[in-house]
Amino acid sequence: MTDGPDPAERPDPVERPEPAESTAGSPRPARPADAEIAARLAAALRAPDPSARLQAALTAGTRPDPALVEGLVHRCRVEPDLNVREMLTWALLRHDREATIPQLVAELASPIPQARSQALHTISKIGDRRALPAITPALLRDADEHVARTAWRTASGLLDADRDPAGARLLLRELASQLGRGSAEMQHSLTRAFVAVGRASQPVVERSRQAADARVRIHALATLAMLRDPELRFDDAVDDARRSSFGAHLMRRPAGGQPVGDAAAGSGTAGTGPAGTGPAGTDAAGSAAADASADGPSAG
Repeated sequence: MTDGPDPAERPDPVERPEPAESTAGSPRPARPADAEIAARLAAALRAPDPSARLQAALTAGTRPDPALVEGLVHRCRVEPDLNVREMLTWALLRHDREATIPQLVAELASPIPQARSQALHTISKIGDRRALPAITPALLRDADEHVARTAWRTASGLLDADRDPAGARLLLRELASQLGRGSAEMQHSLTRAFVAVGRASQPVVERSRQAADARVRIHALATLAMLRDPELRFDDAVDDARRSSFGAHLMRRPAGGQPVGDAAAGSGTAGTGPAGTGPAGTDAAGSAAADASADGPSAG
């Protein structure tokens, strides 16, 4: 963290007058009004120096006050420094969840991706399952990869699949629709979400192991391996899945090169193209070639 100005020059957003020693018959100073407290915090969180903003968030968490919650949540939308964002989350955790959860849930509808992702992150840290219904299919399929990944992690962490099997089915259906999406790091995040949900994930992921799209198929096979052994490295699981998928396709093709069996029938997940084609019209033989040539999971 860069050196900032002298601490004496940094604004203190929530510094309140210390009550003076009471003398006979003299009242203690009144607490500052909520608007004044909120204004002090907002000013301090706009300081150009990240260390000053960090100190402001630390002070807000050290001295919780309901008047600070809105300012902390709003700053999460635009704060560029990761360390300061983490301190903002910590400060919100120090406040009463009855005050923080409604404002964080409201942020999930924000058009600002960082507002959505930071609200999801903070909800995951609070761990209040009452927020789970607010994690909608739109968030789980969010076009912003960081938002989607945070939504997967938060929803899977809040869900208790044993107590809420219906909720687990709904969540797993949405997670399965994202198999094969994005980079290896993103696919690993989705796999971790399936593992966090637990054994209820297996039959859902199994349905994608014969998908026409090689990316979906390989990701599903790697996820099934990690459901069996959560300690397995994701890269190793993907390598094994690619070899297994390619070998299975070779076994389905006769010498003439025409696909047979379920490859000819185009067995895949719902929403794929006509029989024998993947989402982009790739036939089963082309899908096998994709297995052989894929350099890791999809980098898209």
